[in-house]
Amino acid sequence: MFELHPRLAQDSVIIGRFTLSLLLLSKDANYPWCILVPEREDVYEIHHLSEEDQLQLIRESCRLSEVMTSLFDAHKMNVAALGNVVRQLHVHHIARFSDDPAWPQPIWGKANILDYTPEQLQDRIKRIQNALVGEGFEIIRPSM
Repeated sequence: MFELHPRLAQDSVIIGRFTLSLLLLSKDANYPWCILVPEREDVYEIHHLSEEDQLQLIRESCRLSEVMTSLFDAHKMNVAALGNVVRQLHVHHIARFSDDPAWPQPIWGKANILDYTPEQLQDRIKRIQNALVGEGFEIIRPSM
């Protein structure tokens, strides 16, 4: 049975579900940062997914990237499945800007984590959820 890795659960908020993947929002307010986690047990790499699931993950990733680019007027979307710290397959989607704290370097280790205020977090969640609502996406009300 699928279980979300404890580190992902600790560092993010579940805000929705696509056909294949949970949608998480990172608690780091430095960047608009979402994470797709395919709800498949013991999957660590994209090539471990069935061909059908691989295609579905790409569809979900493209939809999320388009929405984030539009919502946040991103200069560049960083999309990556790293897995060096958390082995469970998860795909980061980070909206980047030429004036963000890490630009143009990767974000990891560049800036201290910035917490959202409760109001900022609710606003960010609602904006993303409202932009994605529709076929193949279900809103999940986060427990905070």
